[in-house]
Amino acid sequence: MLSIEKAEKMFVEISCSQENKHGHIVCGDAFLSRMIDGENRYVAVLSDGLGSGVKANVLSTMTASMALNFRLRHEPIERTAITIMNTLPTDSVRNISYSTFSIVDIENEGDTAVMEYDNPDFVFIRNNKNCEITKEVIEIKSPDKPKKIRLSKLKMFKGDRLIIYSDGVNQSGIGLNQYPFGWEREGLIEFVEETIAENPEISARDLSKTIIRRAYLNDQYKAKDDTSCAVIYMREPRKLLICSGPPYNEQKDKYLADIVASYPGKKIICGGTTSMIISRELNREISMDIDVPMVDLPPVSEMEGVDLITEGILTLGAVAQSLDKSIIIDNKSKSPEDLIIKLIQESDVIDIMVGTRINVAHQDPNLPVELEIRRNVIKKIADILEEKYLKKVELKFI
Repeated sequence: MLSIEKAEKMFVEISCSQENKHGHIVCGDAFLSRMIDGENRYVAVLSDGLGSGVKANVLSTMTASMALNFRLRHEPIERTAITIMNTLPTDSVRNISYSTFSIVDIENEGDTAVMEYDNPDFVFIRNNKNCEITKEVIEIKSPDKPKKIRLSKLKMFKGDRLIIYSDGVNQSGIGLNQYPFGWEREGLIEFVEETIAENPEISARDLSKTIIRRAYLNDQYKAKDDTSCAVIYMREPRKLLICSGPPYNEQKDKYLADIVASYPGKKIICGGTTSMIISRELNREISMDIDVPMVDLPPVSEMEGVDLITEGILTLGAVAQSLDKSIIIDNKSKSPEDLIIKLIQESDVIDIMVGTRINVAHQDPNLPVELEIRRNVIKKIADILEEKYLKKVELKFI
């Protein structure tokens, strides 16, 4: 994780929300991000394809993929831009590129470079207020006419937010009495400052969603263009502990319970045997809400000092599937699977303690195939969280 003083003290949260143009089932914008753990580095790309629908999506995805891969290899900015522009065609009627892009490259200690081509100017928030950043304009030679790239270099510190977005955001509401020229960048900045003033700790995920909802409202719930907003937020990490499975050696039961008791973050226990061990070692009672109907999974339980207790392997298997398919959960849902995913989404660093004592029930050949050994299910969850959701995951087997 990034930090001004020590690398592990800072977390870079990156999240993007989108709304398709009204009447289209595919978004013409594409957003990709990657955490390069060994380099302590993050790269995020937002591309807007010309037009809308499938064609725009293909072009924007191609642009975002090329930009991301070039930056991962530390290719010079000029070479990155030239390759993208020479690869993508130009609209013969309007003489403009088929795709635009914004690239954010955050290296260790918060050193950040932003490269923009034909996307709206990014918004940079420090101390909850907009800050204008000096930009260098680089002219890129092109077969038809020179292209201009805006390059910004800055240093991000704790509490800073960087917002990139497609023109569906700043042009939302265009033509209406309230916004004859659209919401515009100034309207977005004012809205962001007000939102952060009301909730200074708002996550990147929630802020990007809030901006998209407002742009959608500006368009009277019929988006006139594909609308995307990505927020990058520098902050201290939010930690989550997930425990599942009894330790291999019973003498480690107290060790597991002590970790749960002292952990500086939110806590989830998955598994009846695991929860009973911690209950016994910490002398804390477990209670279950029997009024909650059991549909697909056993209901959750409660214990003092623990945020959530669920059944083990079935619930974790369902969580793995939902995370892999990027299923959007209902924030009001009380299902164990959704409650776990919600806590995961709200966290940055996820520590997982995996007990390795064999549960005989899971070796029964008559049980469904989905009942994999706990370790394999949790490894799958860890891989998905790191690769797809940019979470920092630490696995420990006991």
